[in-house]
Amino acid sequence: MDLDLRKVRYFVAVAELLHFGRAAGRLHIAQPVLSRQIRALEKDLGAELFVRDSHGVALTDAGRQLLDDARQLLAVADGTRRRVLRAARGRPRLVVGFRAGVVVTGALRAFAAAHPEAEATACRVEWDDQEELILDGTVDIAYVRRPVRQDGLELCLLYSEPRVAMLPDRHRLAGKQEISLADLAGEQWVRYNDPRPGDLPLRTIEEKFECVAAGTAITTVPRSVAEQYSRPDIAYVPVTDAEPDQVLLAWAAGRRAPLTAAFAEIAVRVAAGARG
Repeated sequence: MDLDLRKVRYFVAVAELLHFGRAAGRLHIAQPVLSRQIRALEKDLGAELFVRDSHGVALTDAGRQLLDDARQLLAVADGTRRRVLRAARGRPRLVVGFRAGVVVTGALRAFAAAHPEAEATACRVEWDDQEELILDGTVDIAYVRRPVRQDGLELCLLYSEPRVAMLPDRHRLAGKQEISLADLAGEQWVRYNDPRPGDLPLRTIEEKFECVAAGTAITTVPRSVAEQYSRPDIAYVPVTDAEPDQVLLAWAAGRRAPLTAAFAEIAVRVAAGARG
């Protein structure tokens, strides 16, 4: 029995909302149609996916397992569709993702020189979508930063770099040559990786700048971010005992196309040369 991806998409909508009516609205279909499709999927799989009672809708153990697998399955299917459409346009195309602070120009130039038949472009990714954009085919390969959800991905460590504190220019530590994490004890932090209770939520490096410059919070960033993003109202100070940041190459497991493999080899060589 082959899984019907349309039914899987319907299932994910219900599983995320735990409400057939709202899921039907999201999918723009009638609720009875959605209910029939879910029952058909349960019959296909031979397993009950939802518990339906007067209290509402809940996932069964089988449903939770399917939800874990379904998102990656749908991302892979979407990626396949995108790559087929790219191939249909004629000229081979490679999309390279990168996080803030990571310079990809050298690798892109070297790739273009080695593969003039292909078109290579860069696409900014963020901490909360770096894995998804690889799995769904939006980017073919990406420079990512830890932490990385590894499910469905292959990773290659390129390099590590120190972290520096990002402080408002009038902060008590702004003029120091270096500091330790203990010096930052008691500060209000803003993080998007591994947030802690009391941390301020944010998504992009630009949001970090605004929070820090306003004196609302402090944070740490990789040294490359500090080198690329300079503002008169922000000070950077090395943190001697902060865990180094790691930059990795990531691509979808089992989908290392020739152009992706060629770029990975070039990227590793360029990164080694830059730090050699």
